[in-house]
Amino acid sequence: MSETKESLNFIEHIIEDDLAANYSRDQLRFRFPPEPNGYLHIGHASAICLNFGLGLKHNAPVNLRFDDTNPAKEEQEFVDAIKRDVKWLGYEWDKECYASDYFQQLYDWAVELIKAGKAYVDSQTSEEMATQKGTPSTPGVESPYRNRPVEENLELLEKMKNGEVGEGEHVLRAKIDMSSPNMLMRDPVIYRVLHKHHHRTGTDWKIFPMYDWTHGESDYIEQVSHSFCTLEFLPHRELYDWFLDQVHDIKKLRPKQREFARRNLSHTVVSKRKLARLVEDGIVTGWDDPRMPTISGLRRRGYTPESIRNFAESIGVGKRENLIDVSHLEFCVREDLNKKAPRVMAVLNPIKLVITNYPQDKVEWLTAENNPEDESAGSREVPFTRELYIEREDFKEEANRKFFRLTLNKEVRLKNAYIIKGESVVKDAEGNITEIHCTYDPDSKSGSGSEASKRKVKGTLHWVSISESFPVEVRMYDRLFTDPSPDTHKDKDFMEFVNPDSLNVITGYAEPSLKSAKEGDRFQFQRLGYFVVDRDSTENQLVFNRTVPLRDSWAKIS
Repeated sequence: MSETKESLNFIEHIIEDDLAANYSRDQLRFRFPPEPNGYLHIGHASAICLNFGLGLKHNAPVNLRFDDTNPAKEEQEFVDAIKRDVKWLGYEWDKECYASDYFQQLYDWAVELIKAGKAYVDSQTSEEMATQKGTPSTPGVESPYRNRPVEENLELLEKMKNGEVGEGEHVLRAKIDMSSPNMLMRDPVIYRVLHKHHHRTGTDWKIFPMYDWTHGESDYIEQVSHSFCTLEFLPHRELYDWFLDQVHDIKKLRPKQREFARRNLSHTVVSKRKLARLVEDGIVTGWDDPRMPTISGLRRRGYTPESIRNFAESIGVGKRENLIDVSHLEFCVREDLNKKAPRVMAVLNPIKLVITNYPQDKVEWLTAENNPEDESAGSREVPFTRELYIEREDFKEEANRKFFRLTLNKEVRLKNAYIIKGESVVKDAEGNITEIHCTYDPDSKSGSGSEASKRKVKGTLHWVSISESFPVEVRMYDRLFTDPSPDTHKDKDFMEFVNPDSLNVITGYAEPSLKSAKEGDRFQFQRLGYFVVDRDSTENQLVFNRTVPLRDSWAKIS
């Protein structure tokens, strides 16, 4: 038993300790509470996997709760995207909840706070309140409105609720302690006036609750047992508990907030404000651009739900923030796709190869394995002809001993086909090579069992038949930022580190089996990387996004 407990992370230890002390297992309930003001990103994926993973482990329900208290920034589009992303990651929520479901209850509790002398309407400007709050080293001073009569507070709150006052005229504040060392406890704002349309309540409400007031009380209403959030909310825990103290019925479960450290990802930003700027400034095409660290962007780039869940599990949860290199996320998707993705051949930087001793009009269909990692994947037929495309970088007219690809007077094998030998080249007027001429050994066909087929050569090249292949658009995506931590430079804007080569659109040529590929289908282009069919594909034009190259091309740089 002790060995099992030692393998738990600190979050799981908290739950086990609570179960041993005063919680019953059927009281466990978790939640994932995003604000619908943008698309979810890889940081949210870790929180999703944590909370829903705990639900699966303990056979406990998990709520999906939208913290929709700021109508100025929230939209139904973001609600729909969040639900889609959570489902795509493979999780099902027990209840779909909204903070706006509780607006009336939160308001009623606020009225009770006023009646109990624990809240008041403040009519100072935001600048005056900021000054009056003091600093971490100096206590604040009380608002001149702090001791307003209860009836006057109730009357003003009613006017705020009915939209009879302008935005910024009044706020409702909790009456706690203006000398508290925790700045958040110095009479925090509970309600502010916003004359904005809300995506669910329309114009019914003119006042909206603040995060700190809403979050813990929503946990309480839903009877969430454990409210896990990131480390920046640690100072908020005292306020979370104070608010719960005002409404808690001892017959009901009292939620517990605990914090874990963010896992930041290199070569990206995850601030919704900064991600929105990338969209607004046209650096990317939208929230689901394959360069974005959003779950929608990763999905469109070809990442699998399993790879993201494996990534989240492998980095775990901790008490200290650290920077996870994006290469680890890329490793996780390579590892998953290696098991699943069919192998196909495509040439992305083509040069013509002519096999001079191969019959001119012959089309030979060769057998190729779909995935050597999966015996059940079967095989396919690939057309072989006299004229082929190979990658331009796979040939050198003159090469040293360490070049194991095609050169003159040396042999290489064409994947699933024959051994060929470079013989000559054709050049244009500028001296550029336009064609490579070679000969093939007819007895060297792969898998034929002949002695010639068993002959060892050092290089194997992928290829496609010129007459049987077809053109495809290929979007070669790379990291969006050149700097590992683009938003940590105090003297520079994060936009200065945008990678100018994060997208390169080229035309490649693919084997004919890919003609039936559909949006979302993933493949390994042999020797090149993993690719996925993009939604921009049409009946006449397939578009592929590169998910990752076969190897980390940044390893040598960093």
